[in-house]
Amino acid sequence: MDRIIDPSIAARAYGNTSNISGRSGETDSGEGSGGVSFSDFLKDKVRDSIDTLHASEEMSARAVTGEADITDVVQAVSSAELTLQTVVAVRDRLIGAYQEIMRMPI
Repeated sequence: MDRIIDPSIAARAYGNTSNISGRSGETDSGEGSGGVSFSDFLKDKVRDSIDTLHASEEMSARAVTGEADITDVVQAVSSAELTLQTVVAVRDRLIGAYQEIMRMPI
């Protein structure tokens, strides 16, 4: 069965990637220069991750009741899995950085 992706999902994914790639060349220091602070950026990404996981959970519940197509469920669960793997990888890097700082001599 050939399935077309919902345009709103594709537009949101494209918007997320353009936001990330658009910032890669910038050297703004954050709040003082009108840019987004790191903490605000992190909060937004955590909120986006939580929203993705909730959407996947909702889609799975809709599949149980027979309201959702299996391909939509697979896409939602795959997106949630990728999001969770990314969050875990970032967490591991943050813990590693913290441990490295703690090992530094004073």
